[in-house]
Amino acid sequence: MQQLSQERMPIYEALERFKQMRVVPFDVPGHKHGKGNPELTRFLGEQCVSVDVNSMKPLDNLIHPVSVIKDAEELAAEAFGAAHAFFMVGGTTSAVQGMVLSVSKKGDKIILPRNVHRSVINALVLCGAEPVYVNPEVDTRLGISLGMSLAQVEQAIRENPDAVAILVNNPTYYGICSDLCGIVKLAHAHGIKVLADEAHGTHFYFGKDLPVSAMAAGADMAAVSMHKSGGSLTQSSILLTGPAMNAGYVRQIINLTQTTSGSYLLLSSLDISRRNLALRGEAVFAQVAALAQYARNEINAIGDYDAFSKELINGDSVFDFDVTKLSVHTLDIGLAGVEVYDLLRDEYDIQIEFGDIGNILAYVSLGDSRQNVERLVSALSEVRRLYRQDKAGMLTQEYISPQVVTTPQHAFYAEKESLPLEKTEGRVCSEFVMCYPPGIPVLAPGERITRDILDYIAYAKEKGCSMTGPEDLEIKHLNVLKGV
Repeated sequence: MQQLSQERMPIYEALERFKQMRVVPFDVPGHKHGKGNPELTRFLGEQCVSVDVNSMKPLDNLIHPVSVIKDAEELAAEAFGAAHAFFMVGGTTSAVQGMVLSVSKKGDKIILPRNVHRSVINALVLCGAEPVYVNPEVDTRLGISLGMSLAQVEQAIRENPDAVAILVNNPTYYGICSDLCGIVKLAHAHGIKVLADEAHGTHFYFGKDLPVSAMAAGADMAAVSMHKSGGSLTQSSILLTGPAMNAGYVRQIINLTQTTSGSYLLLSSLDISRRNLALRGEAVFAQVAALAQYARNEINAIGDYDAFSKELINGDSVFDFDVTKLSVHTLDIGLAGVEVYDLLRDEYDIQIEFGDIGNILAYVSLGDSRQNVERLVSALSEVRRLYRQDKAGMLTQEYISPQVVTTPQHAFYAEKESLPLEKTEGRVCSEFVMCYPPGIPVLAPGERITRDILDYIAYAKEKGCSMTGPEDLEIKHLNVLKGV
């Protein structure tokens, strides 16, 4: 066998060998290399459906890798500077849940910011761990949550010395980074594991002059969305672990929820993308950072928009900033971010990542060009010229501190009743409400419903935010705990 190097793509190479074997398939999937579903084959192409195959000895098995998947994961671990890497085909949601479930069980405490992705709180519903929230500081002008303050983390540890882990969003959707090295040092001094939701930080491992990566900072686990800034297919992700984690146990945890039928389309895309980043990542992300900076300069020259960046750094709650994130504050043109988001899509055929109450995020990555950025800048200039209005009366606050009454697991499974939204004030919610993207809950199970939250939900709906989470898809009713 050839020696492993970052030039290699073990899964891709195995699939190429498999195609040359002209195997007659009497296994699943039932489309049999596309022959049984001609419409699908025409749509996706024969090249694609011919490698949508089942696990078999020559191709290894994701739940117990011993050959080509094992090799590909070892190459990924080396590329990311981790002790182990696990390929995930259930998205970074699955990787985040794998982290939380690997370090905690019912009754354990986890310190985390409240502005986490719903996947974190979903994991708490599954395992019964208790969240200890460090409420993030908020930039009131931009209406965005900042990172975790080191002093707040220290206070949380002092008040909860029995906590088993700290989870950090790094970076946030907007590009805000916490003092990850400081948090790791503090946590490890108290015997506490550090988990990083690094969904938006794949490029930290390969670019120069970018914020520190979780593995370089000494974190114990990190969930990395290769499909976001790393170029792999949607739903493919990597879970990284440091040397202090028991890799065999982590694999067992992953196998509790991850499919036994791992998609070779997703797995090969991880393999191919890892090679691309390992060989060319530094140059690629230098170009991405330069393109994002060019866009920021051009957008700020329009007037009224604020494409913010490193000027936010304060050495604590904004310890660093991810310059590849093109986050733009829109309230000074009198439009909510989601209204700009809708205008860009409906009037200019430009699909950005998301818009919230006061900001938009245009995701700039390795597939972008200067021409596309110029089209975005031109459209934003025209939006300002045609749709600018008085910003009086616009909501600015994006984050509302929760009133936690009980654990997410207890609230999710407790006896509940459905009430009209306006009649839920003061009650304890038993489900999620969030704008998606970014998927950060406005309400999570176990939290008290306040007037501020109800006003926020009404305002977000009015402005056109995509609200998700509750059983009632129209969000006219909410499930609340009975008698609480």
